[in-house]
Amino acid sequence: MAEENERRQNEPRMNDQMLARRNKLKEIRALGVAPFGQRFEWDHHVEDVRNSAPLLEVDQTVVRMAGRLMIIRDHGKTAFAVLRDKSGDIQLYFRQDTLSETEWKLFKLLDIGDIVGVEGTVFTTHTGEVTVRAAKLTLLSKALRPLPKKWHGLTDKEQRYRQRYVDLIVNPEVRKDFEKRSLVLRTIRKWLTDRDFLEVETPMLQALYGGANARPFVTHLNALDMPLYLRIAPELYLKRLIVGSFERVFEMNRNFRNEGMDNRHNPEFTPLETYQAYGDIEDVIEETKEICAACAQAVYGSTRFLYSGIMLDLTPSAWTRMTMAEAVKKYTGADFDRVKEIGEARKIADELHVAYGPYDTCGQILANCFDEHVEDKLIQPTIITRYPIEVSPLAKKCDDDENFTIRFEAYIYGRELANGFSELNDPDDQRRRFEMQLEERAHGDDEAHQMDEDFIQALEYGLPPTAGLGIGIDRLVMIMTGKTNIRDVLLFPLMKPETETTN
Repeated sequence: MAEENERRQNEPRMNDQMLARRNKLKEIRALGVAPFGQRFEWDHHVEDVRNSAPLLEVDQTVVRMAGRLMIIRDHGKTAFAVLRDKSGDIQLYFRQDTLSETEWKLFKLLDIGDIVGVEGTVFTTHTGEVTVRAAKLTLLSKALRPLPKKWHGLTDKEQRYRQRYVDLIVNPEVRKDFEKRSLVLRTIRKWLTDRDFLEVETPMLQALYGGANARPFVTHLNALDMPLYLRIAPELYLKRLIVGSFERVFEMNRNFRNEGMDNRHNPEFTPLETYQAYGDIEDVIEETKEICAACAQAVYGSTRFLYSGIMLDLTPSAWTRMTMAEAVKKYTGADFDRVKEIGEARKIADELHVAYGPYDTCGQILANCFDEHVEDKLIQPTIITRYPIEVSPLAKKCDDDENFTIRFEAYIYGRELANGFSELNDPDDQRRRFEMQLEERAHGDDEAHQMDEDFIQALEYGLPPTAGLGIGIDRLVMIMTGKTNIRDVLLFPLMKPETETTN
């Protein structure tokens, strides 16, 4: 008895519509029809039929199509329905005297959301609607849950993210966005492989995380009884490959950072990282511009397009370029190029109402001022260079001022899109940078970089002058699809668990 009660408690709660569908499921089985069918050999998508409708109609070509029923209009001995597949919607026409007795009874038991296969001929109604006259009907999968009542669009954003499968069914434009995401990835891969970059894969489980300043996810390997980390970046492994004589490599895969969530950040995200031996920052700046232009051309057919009501121009020659200090001066009037002492930097920060810590240096305060007062103003594509050494532990120093590094970040619509630099390849300097980061950790910055002895050892074997680049794929796709929330370009973004199951 206890087991029976537990079973009933674990059963999903069903509303009246779900119960009605379950009853129809029994009736379908009673007809001798399998409600969850087998392979269906289709030969046309909706788009194919629409594009060739006049010829198909004249030739009375029999077409076989499969998809989901989105509308059913029953008129007694005749009925109309709308079939949706990946390419679009098309009207179906059913007649009792055309289908077999079993197929007609089956049709009467169908619901919106059911997946069917149809065989028939094409005709055009007197209103000009391309329609398929069904001669045969096959049930491929009975939907046991009803679609949202407002079929034209599931408007609850949270539900759309949680139940992306429903979102994709009822909002076809969402699928188009993810097709564009795939196009962006293909475009980037082609651009890189056409230039002799080799795609590689590096570890996601790492004994020592590095390559960025971020908080990791921690896990445990039982086999060796040791802690492991989900990677925050692939950078240090990719540079090891350049040490190992690969000249051009790239990786597009997931990174994981145990940090906050907002419309630009998800705990797992997709970066592109590329490294090219014998290059420098100028190479990766041009690479960034050209990749962005190639993606815009692929998606929009132009390097100029509207995004959130603003015309963006991703033509490589149209990008603005400033140093970080120049950008801060432009948007705040504060001249960090004249700052020589920490007191002067703190005074500027106070005037700009920018917070700083007791151990923050002039460079860190400059970076804080940039983050607070400049980043969101960089709407048109912009390259920012000369980052302080304190916030750039893996980049080469500038020849004219060792307080700054040969690093850039790219911004579009007030968002960081890319980060790159002339890679630090002096192992002794790299050790000193890691030691600086350890001091930051001691002062409470738990996102500061750790010491990585094996990476330093790799540098001691010789890393050629190398240019490195990272591009945030999700943010790039946001721009290419007109989205302002990162969850709109992730098929399954991380969501807080629901307290109750949504019916």
